[in-house]
Amino acid sequence: MIINLKIVRVDSDYCDYLRKFDNKVAYNKNDKKLRPFIGILFQIEKCQYFAPLSSPKPKHKNMKNKLDFFKIKDGELGAVNFNNMIPVKESNYKLIDLNKDTVTIEELKYQKLLKEQLNWLNANYKQVKNKSFKLYELYNSGKLPENIKLRCCNFKVLEKICEEYNKQN
Repeated sequence: MIINLKIVRVDSDYCDYLRKFDNKVAYNKNDKKLRPFIGILFQIEKCQYFAPLSSPKPKHKNMKNKLDFFKIKDGELGAVNFNNMIPVKESNYKLIDLNKDTVTIEELKYQKLLKEQLNWLNANYKQVKNKSFKLYELYNSGKLPENIKLRCCNFKVLEKICEEYNKQN
């Protein structure tokens, strides 16, 4: 069964809380703006996982896809950082409306980029899902190469923290 991926904005307070337990949790603020996260990548037990998007950068074209890094359209549209994927519940994020009216040309360009990223990722859903699940499994089984493990979030710890956070809030 293929589930369409969605562009969401994760609550910054939630990310700040997770970061107290795992410093690998990415900051979702950039120049005081919240950046969106892409997901749903996969579900294990009751956990939905979201991975942060990276906007296109010249370096992406020269980088190789790795277990924890996936170029979107060969880096032309950015990348997905699976090493920073985090568990979330519905109360921890909001869907981004990619069809809302934009006010500035900058907003319009950003909205267009997000649509292109989302379309490409949905067209390549199986690759996205398989890559995220493989990273998750290898990390949790202790079979992940150390250099990759060092840049990954601790998924099992964050799952417990996610549950606790959402019970308290």
